[in-house]
Amino acid sequence: MCVWEFFRSSARLTLLKRCAKRLIPLTTSSLVLYFLCRYPHSCLLGRATACPDCFKPAKNKQSVFTRMAVIKALEKIKEEDFLKHFPCPPSSPKNLCVALEIQCNNGAVFVAGRYNKYSRNLPQTPWIIDGERKLESSVEELISEHLMAEFKADSFNFSSSGREDVDVRTLGNGRPFAIELVNPRRIHFTAEEMKGLQQTINNSSDKIQVRDLQLVTREAIGRMKEGEEEKTKTYSALIWTDKAIQKEDIAFLDDIKELKLDQKTPLRVLHRRPLAVRCRIIHTMKSEYIDEHHFRLHLKTQAGTYIKEFVHGDFGRTKPNIGSLLNRTADILELDVESVDVDWPPTLDN
Repeated sequence: MCVWEFFRSSARLTLLKRCAKRLIPLTTSSLVLYFLCRYPHSCLLGRATACPDCFKPAKNKQSVFTRMAVIKALEKIKEEDFLKHFPCPPSSPKNLCVALEIQCNNGAVFVAGRYNKYSRNLPQTPWIIDGERKLESSVEELISEHLMAEFKADSFNFSSSGREDVDVRTLGNGRPFAIELVNPRRIHFTAEEMKGLQQTINNSSDKIQVRDLQLVTREAIGRMKEGEEEKTKTYSALIWTDKAIQKEDIAFLDDIKELKLDQKTPLRVLHRRPLAVRCRIIHTMKSEYIDEHHFRLHLKTQAGTYIKEFVHGDFGRTKPNIGSLLNRTADILELDVESVDVDWPPTLDN
C-alpha cells in the first residue's frame, strides 16, 4: 500500500505504529520521506522534542532524521504526543511537492577482516580528549584511509570484536573487524583486487597488518558480536613482583582452573563505563619463570575480563587477583593479546 494512502485510510495511530515495521524495507524510506516532505527541517527539529532521545547527532550522519530514528520514534512516542504534531489522517496538502534537490546514493558496502597490532603506542580508534588529539594515528585510520580511497566513500563506521588498550599488542590470527563504507562510488571488487588492497594496507605501515580482507553483508557482521561474553581470549602478561619469587612460588597458578573473579568497573575506564561488578572467569593459567622479580603468565579467559586489573588488583576492586594469590604486590609491565576466539570472518587462502 502506498504510504500516502495508508495515512489517509488509517484513523488509528496504533495501527500506524504497528504497521510501520511491516512496511520495512520496502516503504520505510517513504515513511521518512513523508515526514521530511510534509514538514520543513526546522519544523521537524521542534517536533523532535517529543522524542529527543531518538533524534541525536551521530558520527558520520548528515542528518538526525534517519530511517531508523523515525522508526524508533514511532515505536516510543505516545499517541497524544504524536497527534499534537502529526494529525492522523493528515490534512490535504495545499501545495504541490517540489523537488528542491535530488541526491543519488549507493547503499553501504561492508568490508571485514582481521588485524594485528604490533605497536605499544597506537590506539584502536582516534584518541581525542577534550578536543585535543593525543596520538597521530590509530588502527581504524590506518585501515580505513585506503578503503575510503578505493571505494570512494563519503564516510565510514568501524567496529571490532572487542578492543585493546593503546599499549597492548594484538598478535596471533588477529582481531576481527568490520568497516561500513557509506555511499561508495565503487562497489564491485574481485577477490584479486581485495587481495591487492590488503597488500597496500600492509605495505603502508609496520604498526599493523590485516588478513582475510573481504566483502561481507550487513547481516554477516552480526556474527562478530554474537555471544561476545561467551567467547574466550588468550593473553600473555609480563608481571613484576615487589618481593623475590622462586619458580615454585608461582607453580600453583598452573593448577588453577575456572577461577571466578568479581571485577568492579576499573578506575581507568570509570569515566566512560557504568559502575558495576562483573563476574568473569579465568579458564586456565600457565606461568613462565624469568627471574626473582619477573615472570610471564599465559591466560585463557572469558571475553571482557580486565587483565591488567586481574594482575595488580586495582586497589582491591578485582578479587581475587595475582597480588592476593601470591600474597605480595604485583604489577603488569606488558600485555599481548595472543588470540581472539571468534570464528569470523571466514579464513581466506592468502
